[in-house]
Amino acid sequence: MSQPFPKLAPVGSPVDLDLYEVRRTIHPRSVHGWFANWRIALVVLTQLVFYGTAWLTWNGRQAVLFDLAQRKFYIFGLVFWPQDFIFLTVLLIISALTLFLFTAVAGRLWCGYACPQTVYTEIFMWIERVIEGDRVQRMKLDRVRVGVDKFAKKFGKHFIWIVLALWTGFTFVGYFSPIRGLAAEVVQIQLGPWETFWIAFYGFATYGNAGWMREQVCKHMCPYARFQSVMFDSDTLIITYDAQRGEPRGSRSRSADYRKAGLGSCVDCGICVQACPTGIDIRDGLQYECIGCAACIDGCDQVMDKLGYPRGLIRYATENAVHGKYQDRDILRHVLRPRTLVYSAILLAAITAFVALLYQRVPLKVDVLRDRTTLVRELSDGRLENVYRLQIMNTTEAPRQFTVSAAGIDDLELVATLPVSIPASAAVTLPVTLRADPAKTTAGSHPVQFHVEDSADARVHADEKSIFRIPESFPKR
Repeated sequence: MSQPFPKLAPVGSPVDLDLYEVRRTIHPRSVHGWFANWRIALVVLTQLVFYGTAWLTWNGRQAVLFDLAQRKFYIFGLVFWPQDFIFLTVLLIISALTLFLFTAVAGRLWCGYACPQTVYTEIFMWIERVIEGDRVQRMKLDRVRVGVDKFAKKFGKHFIWIVLALWTGFTFVGYFSPIRGLAAEVVQIQLGPWETFWIAFYGFATYGNAGWMREQVCKHMCPYARFQSVMFDSDTLIITYDAQRGEPRGSRSRSADYRKAGLGSCVDCGICVQACPTGIDIRDGLQYECIGCAACIDGCDQVMDKLGYPRGLIRYATENAVHGKYQDRDILRHVLRPRTLVYSAILLAAITAFVALLYQRVPLKVDVLRDRTTLVRELSDGRLENVYRLQIMNTTEAPRQFTVSAAGIDDLELVATLPVSIPASAAVTLPVTLRADPAKTTAGSHPVQFHVEDSADARVHADEKSIFRIPESFPKR
């Protein structure tokens, strides 16, 4: 039956409108189960990688360091320069395609298990539960007046949050400024202004996002929540409530036969809502606020186990499976479908290109710059010379010697101090002069090519093009 229209206020009377919903504090209930164990495992794994990798050493230096001041990125045995920007581009494409593929297959797995917002919110909530207790205790504590016990618990919680947030900010900055030197500066209270600012900034962001804003970041700030639905289809695994089995919901005694009473399996206990970190009711259907953490599944399964009902009232399923188009056991057969096959093919192509680029990467970079002050100069013997500067970059972590040659014009002579020695992970600017007889060629711009080669390994070489200019007005002999 249709709902009656609301009564309108008389014309001219004041009306109160709430343009924004007042945020209600969410106290997620602690649940245990298969998915909760997965979240714990991924929290531990991601934080071991994040906090631990910054302290690893490789060849006497920090293993992973994005040295912005020196414009070098060290990733274990690889050294990347600004000229290697293509690798970052391909890596970002691979990350995006991986996200699209996993979303098409099983929804918001990234959000529910590995997103930094989810991970740090889990850590902060674990600290909160240890100090203040589970959901009921926290709600009770919030209602009582401030006393010694409440102040001590709140102060202790926030103190640990701030320490953890600052340590997170310190570790993050440690990937851009050598972390051991950064730690020494902190101990000696000699931290620079920029390091101080960024540690405080990222520490404050961690504290604010994971301690205070929590689900608001996922619901209102994260763009992924808004467009992830376009990657869903009827065969995407999502968290679903089986309304056919659960409705009509209602409370009952454990010994009662709910089927004879005309009830479904849902006892309307609300634990699925209490366990949700974003505060939604999954029984109302899939909502964009759902981050796919599956806490509601674990909570519901706990209740089903206590009542002796089969699990799966809330479960991972697809729209087609829920609507009875096929059985749950056939879900995996529908993973390979046009959408996922296209994502997989593009992802495989991107990964192949990335690996090929990395394999074919030459540990040598060469840039050629013409001398702008002296474009062309005539020698006493009538020959002309052009002056260049070769910036040669040794991208390996071992010193190398290089030779340079040039070709493109008959009897072209190269004058430079060779071989040129370049330290590990360094760049040297080499002045180079090319000399040619104008009588053996025409006036204008002639293409030339510089060939830079490792003296000890001919496989390490690079070619760079430039031009040799002969003025139109220059008289031939």
